[in-house]
Amino acid sequence: MFSAELAARGLDLTAVLGQVIASERYVLGPWVQAFESAFAAYVGVGHAIGVANGTDALELALRGLDIGPGQRVLTVANAGFYGSSAILAVGAEPVYADVDPVTLNLAPQVLAEMLGSQAIHAVIATHLYGRMADMTVIAPLCRVAGVSLIEDCAQAHGARLAGRAAGAWGDVACFSFYPTKNLGALGDGGALVTGIDALADRLRALRQYGWGSKYEVVCRGGRNSRLDELQAAVLAAKLPGLDVANAERRAIAARYTAAFADMSLQAPVVGADENVAHLYVIRSPRRDALRMHLTACGVASDVHYPVPDHRQPMHVGAYADVHLPVSEAACHQVLTLPCFPGMTDSQVSQVIDAVTCFEQEAV
Repeated sequence: MFSAELAARGLDLTAVLGQVIASERYVLGPWVQAFESAFAAYVGVGHAIGVANGTDALELALRGLDIGPGQRVLTVANAGFYGSSAILAVGAEPVYADVDPVTLNLAPQVLAEMLGSQAIHAVIATHLYGRMADMTVIAPLCRVAGVSLIEDCAQAHGARLAGRAAGAWGDVACFSFYPTKNLGALGDGGALVTGIDALADRLRALRQYGWGSKYEVVCRGGRNSRLDELQAAVLAAKLPGLDVANAERRAIAARYTAAFADMSLQAPVVGADENVAHLYVIRSPRRDALRMHLTACGVASDVHYPVPDHRQPMHVGAYADVHLPVSEAACHQVLTLPCFPGMTDSQVSQVIDAVTCFEQEAV
């Protein structure tokens, strides 16, 4: 998948990596600075801070906002436990909200009800599968409630809503550059973006031991979480092609959705700029049978994500009384189909034909 994308872009990273090696600067050097500047400009905010991975970005965002023990962070339960991991890492309490039945993103009406009925100290809004949550409603709700807003943009690089990029709506936003992301590195990588100067300074300290200056620790909760020069150089080289790659993803997704229009499965609404089709996820009450059929047809698939956060075994029943009907149903129905830049027309047709065959056999 990753090599197909590089081939589709005509991008040879050998020379880029060679320049970094020749520079003998490997940590927090000019390539990180250049990428941070370019990425902040792309998102439309004042600051980008490169870190080791997207999960660290979420944890550092919480620490940067002084979220910790005794505080409650509202998030969704159908997005793979990444937000929950960060919340638990800082000692805060996850509070789970149900999602919109169409988009599977945080439902604004549920958020409004929960903000009005209980103590919430921060909100993590995840842009799931590449489609932005409704930030035109979510951001004002958080602002009026005086609650910090964190965007989880790990699956939404380049998405835009009302002319504004994913990552430009909250107090701080978090990105992952895992190789399969819309903007992917050659390994792990992540970034935080913010328009708040003081918060940016704090996040830069937190990613490197909490240092204000070398060996002088000014922030509690600091760690070693730095985007390295090799990955920054790769990301800087790939960033100019992100919008074109996203358009290819949308085109594949649109072809799928058109083909599946009259089937019993539920296909996602592709939309326009607000959806960069990171994952193409259908919903089927016969998900497991469909997945077995696809495997037999030589079509890969995956489930993102099978277990909702509030039902993870590690909670040991702590959320037994929490019921999120939309999230729980989705986790039993979602199935991810191949959708990535570099897919050939014949590969897309193979996926469509396999799904069509399954649907026809079931009639």
